[in-house]
Amino acid sequence: MQLIGQFDSPFVRRVGLALTRYGMAFEHLPYGSFGDSDRFVQHNPLRRVPTLVTDSGEVLIDSYAILDHLDEVHGRDRALIAASGPERRAALHRCAIATGIADKAVNFFYARTFATALAPEFVARTEGQILAGLAELDRECAARSGDWWFGAEPGHDDNIAACIARFTSEVYAHIVKLADFPALADHSARAEARAEFKAIQQVFIPPA
Repeated sequence: MQLIGQFDSPFVRRVGLALTRYGMAFEHLPYGSFGDSDRFVQHNPLRRVPTLVTDSGEVLIDSYAILDHLDEVHGRDRALIAASGPERRAALHRCAIATGIADKAVNFFYARTFATALAPEFVARTEGQILAGLAELDRECAARSGDWWFGAEPGHDDNIAACIARFTSEVYAHIVKLADFPALADHSARAEARAEFKAIQQVFIPPA
């Protein structure tokens, strides 16, 4: 398999973490969606990350679709998310909060980078959405009884929450202080200390 995209993207990183936890061999192609646009188009006309090329040559896009495929291949009963029921819905809710923050954060970064001007109301609204999402993840972290939502080891929801904590604190250091979200900060620190997080990581590189 080939995983296309850089690990400074929380979407790419969450897929790389799952592949590593599942013990699935993959080749990492760290193409950027801007600088390597011509390389992307042969696999993904949207030029978006992550993109996964399976061993059979199928191309999967969107981290949710990719993780669904990996869960199926690895075995639903051994996946990093409950197979059904309230536990699965709660995990998907947390994933949706975290990926929603990521969508806002990524799109807002591009807007700030490439737009000549942004309406103050838009800036305030978007920054407020990012901070409100992080506050919700912080509450979720504080409410649980163990180290992880998934159990003894991190699940998909644990992974993306940690990924977005790092991403936003790096890209939006002027507004996101993890000290303001102590439970999420603790979650992030414990995740980043794990072997798979150390292996699947990259300091944020702005598009050139």
